[in-house]
Amino acid sequence: MNAYKKYITIQDPNHVVLSDLPFHAGQRVEVIILAENNERAVLAQKLHELLKETQALHADNPLTEEEIAAEIEAYRRGE
Repeated sequence: MNAYKKYITIQDPNHVVLSDLPFHAGQRVEVIILAENNERAVLAQKLHELLKETQALHADNPLTEEEIAAEIEAYRRGE
């Protein structure tokens, strides 16, 4: 089965027009409509920004490997 993807913006929820499709007249096709998941994209962007902020926290005074190891051990001990 060949797949063809086309993005459109719904203007009227009672009527969807697809044009300039690469199919022949009379050719049978299956139509599946998937709504774009904007919430997931927004969450991904927020995570990206949070990671950048976190990385910037220690840009001027980076932690040493020993300090990182000590923090991990303290966390594991429940401190």
